Amino acid sequence: MKILAITEQRQGKWNPVSFETLTAAQQLAEKTGSELRAVAIGHNVAALADELAGKWMDEVLLLDHPLLEPYTADGFTAALRTAIERSAPDLVLLPHTYQVRDFAPKLAASLGKGIVGDCVGYRWENGKLTLVRQMFQGRTNADVSFAGAPPWFASFQAGAFRSDQLAEREGGKAPVTNLAVELKPEQIRVKPLELFREAKQAVDLTQAPIIVSIGRGIKEQANIPLAEKLAKLLGGELAASRPICDEGWLPMDRQIGSSGQTVAPKLYLALGISGAIQHVVGMKGSRTIVAINKDANAPIFEVADYGIVGDLFEIVPALIAQLEGSGT
Repeated sequence: MKILAITEQRQGKWNPVSFETLTAAQQLAEKTGSELRAVAIGHNVAALADELAGKWMDEVLLLDHPLLEPYTADGFTAALRTAIERSAPDLVLLPHTYQVRDFAPKLAASLGKGIVGDCVGYRWENGKLTLVRQMFQGRTNADVSFAGAPPWFASFQAGAFRSDQLAEREGGKAPVTNLAVELKPEQIRVKPLELFREAKQAVDLTQAPIIVSIGRGIKEQANIPLAEKLAKLLGGELAASRPICDEGWLPMDRQIGSSGQTVAPKLYLALGISGAIQHVVGMKGSRTIVAINKDANAPIFEVADYGIVGDLFEIVPALIAQLEGSGT
């Protein structure tokens, strides 16, 4: 089997979810004895392609063209078809990002194929690949397999795999092949404007290495600065469960869960969050989860790596005092 992993960058900076997808691709390639190639796409991204070449794979394909910056679905679809035709993959893997959700269906459809999106895992059994994706807001999982001839397309949810498990290449870097991209201005039918933001304070929580998240246990809006101070001292971002955002105490772009953002930070600190499934599906991929809740039976403790049963209004001030005292 041949696997092609498509990475994502914007303005010369990686989307960290790309490395999670590469981890999935590496693990599957190792398990199946497959060839693995990765794609770096954009303009002036040769340095990023060289960085990918240091990871464990057989080859890096570079798609570099002025019309690939800024991003457009038309440009990316045309360029990525070049990579697919060159490498003839059986399986094309992508990170499940806003950008991928925009162009991947178009890319797959242009080849007469479908795509299995937002997967959380896979199984390789008896020479057959089965993808796992969530349904009904994470209440259950569904097994999905491909029908028809390859190439097959699939995207992985943020947090489904850990980027720190991405293997480096031994014995020198993988070869980087610069593919000629034939694009004409008339093929680009849209003119991108500035990146959309709902508000000035909008934030992409998927990029945050540390998140302090609050739930109903915060009691009232006046108590939010306490959590905000802790997040600032930790160098992280403030987030919330849905009820907090529904109340208007924090903007919707701070919501974590099935109807908000899906995140996988290095540290997720849950303050007064009960752990409803709609919230858990958005953060369970976090590397380390610390939960503080007065209810010892709160569902959040089932996914937490460290649980503290206690009053957050006693524990958080103590944490703040400790961080301030240590100069952190």
